[in-house]
This record gives sequence, C-alpha cells and structure tokens, in this order.
Amino acid sequence: MTALEKATGDVVLKFEPFVLHVLCQELQDAQLLHSVAVNSGFRNSGITVGKGGKIMVAVRSTHCLEVPLSHRGKLMVSEEYIEFLIHVANQKMEENI
Repeated sequence: MTALEKATGDVVLKFEPFVLHVLCQELQDAQLLHSVAVNSGFRNSGITVGKGGKIMVAVRSTHCLEVPLSHRGKLMVSEEYIEFLIHVANQKMEENI
C-alpha cells in the first residue's frame, strides 16, 4: 500500500501463469506431451515446428491475472479489494505448483 500511495503513474497487478517449453525429438512425443498437458488443465498449451525442424511444446496454464490498481497516481480500488486480489493471485500460484 505504501508503494501504491507513492506511485505517480499507472500501477497494474499482474500474475503470469506457469510456462514450460520442451524440445522434442519426434512429433509423436510432442503430441503425447501436448495431450497430457491439455488433459491436466493446461489448456493454453501448443506445439510449434520451427524452420529447422525443431519441435517445441509449450505447456501453459490459463491462470493469468491483470488488474489496474491506479491511474496517473490515483488509487482506483480499495485496500480491501487489493487484499482480495493478492489472495486470488496466491491461489493461482498454488495451482501452478
């Protein structure tokens, strides 16, 4: 709260979800890993094949959070709401683990 009170610009609370990149030798391996990831709840996962033939699986969760807190130094939300957001972000971190 002290940092927010001193802020003169825009402040955003941002939580980035888990991301894991895995280089696979075979497309079948990538497809299996992708299937496991999606079925485990990591719905933003995907497979990419580079120009050189590298096969990469990105395992990503959907647990993101981005909320503006202040604008031009003016706090736009209550302290109670910030505490709630921190609780939500911490829950998302636990889900990432």
